[in-house]
Amino acid sequence: MNAVVAMAGASVASALVVGALADPRARLAVLLGMVGPLLMATGSWVLTERTYRERPQALMSVMIAAFAFKLVFFGAYVALMIRVVALRPVPFIASFTGYLAGLYLMEALYLRRLFR
Repeated sequence: MNAVVAMAGASVASALVVGALADPRARLAVLLGMVGPLLMATGSWVLTERTYRERPQALMSVMIAAFAFKLVFFGAYVALMIRVVALRPVPFIASFTGYLAGLYLMEALYLRRLFR
């Protein structure tokens, strides 16, 4: 659970800082660029940690299924945010990409720690 708190805390703190520095029209795009990756990273971490503790032999299949779900989710999320919500594309994509990379790096480091 500490990983979830760390991921959420780092994301919210950095979104607040970037939001304070960004153009007011870009703030919502930055925030929503963070939300999708944060939801998926924390959700997959909880699922991964629980599976590893209860049924470690099932972890690979759970992680593959989660990856497939994330591919579909992220495609739909980006399309929804750009086309329906009509966010400014550059701040949204920059935020989305940065949070996606940063949060999955954090998750990889927590995985390494979990497996030790």
